[in-house]
Amino acid sequence: MRALVAAGLVLVAAACSAPEPGGNAPSKAPAPRGLVVEEVAGGLQHGWDIGFLPGGSLLVTERPGGIKLVRNGQVTPVDIALDDLQARGEGGLMGLVVHPDGQRFTVCHNTSKDVRLVTFRLDGTKATKAEDLLTGMPSNSSGRHSGCRPTLGPDGAMYVATGDIAQARNPQDRTSLGGKVLRIDPETGEGAAGNPFIGSADANERRVFTYGHRNVQGVVFRPDGDQAFSSEHGPSVDDEVNLLKAGANYGWDPSEGGTRGGYDESVPMTDLQRFPDAVPAVWSSGSPTEAICQAAFWNGKLAITALKGSKLLLFTLDQDGKVQNVSIPEELDDKYGRLRAARTAPDGSLYLTTSNGSNDKLLRLTGTV
Repeated sequence: MRALVAAGLVLVAAACSAPEPGGNAPSKAPAPRGLVVEEVAGGLQHGWDIGFLPGGSLLVTERPGGIKLVRNGQVTPVDIALDDLQARGEGGLMGLVVHPDGQRFTVCHNTSKDVRLVTFRLDGTKATKAEDLLTGMPSNSSGRHSGCRPTLGPDGAMYVATGDIAQARNPQDRTSLGGKVLRIDPETGEGAAGNPFIGSADANERRVFTYGHRNVQGVVFRPDGDQAFSSEHGPSVDDEVNLLKAGANYGWDPSEGGTRGGYDESVPMTDLQRFPDAVPAVWSSGSPTEAICQAAFWNGKLAITALKGSKLLLFTLDQDGKVQNVSIPEELDDKYGRLRAARTAPDGSLYLTTSNGSNDKLLRLTGTV
């Protein structure tokens, strides 16, 4: 049985727990049993995100620039032109979200100048560009910290998780779109009504929902509630799960208040000395990191994939969003390699992608947890 040691606490596949910030470690909980893992499709290359279409079909983005349509286990390439796609390092074609009309979808990708959100209309297996929804998100030529994943919230707004592109000033600069969770109008790309800085004279600041992030990998909303959670890569320590609060600072500042010219990754992920009002994480990996990725709610738990950790973590939360325990299903503990995408399907199953680089898989999870 494999164990994960983090911040002095052992998470074991058969019985696992994680620390509750500001309190004692919660009681242990048994790992889920009875999971069924189905390999829906293979032959993918760094599957990055998943979107569900009417009628049971789905789309999968691949970081090198492809989109696959998966229908009844059959995989068909989508005919799509991505202007000036730059797939380097961590960058390329990334997040995807299907619009409520079931015909349009928005993807996020790197170009030679920026990271941008582009909306397409799907007709069969051909995607036609509708508009550049949002351009000008910062991009690193190496692709580093290019995380970009859009999700539609229950309020109809589009929430976009972004990376700081490893540039020190971005996380705390509210006029930069890097190192943020954005909240935008899905039709115009402008800051959505009710945003915390909607009165700003700067268009980018009007789009900001939360700031002070390092490399956010996804945002997910708790069913039947108003809680939103983000999953975020730490440096050598402290991957974070954060409960998002409008206008809040999450405390990442590798510029140390502008006093450092480089990118100082020795600073805390949540620097409460520099920013006493910063919001602490509801869960932190400690050391080593897991490189947690996308989050989804499934069977009442918060499910988060891990790249470096090659596992799925299932978080039990209380009604306030505090983590009570963490379990690791044996069926997804270093069995498929690096896990990236996680989206809950309309039928209640959970879909995941692997991200090993070749012959990556689309997985479907059913069963009880």
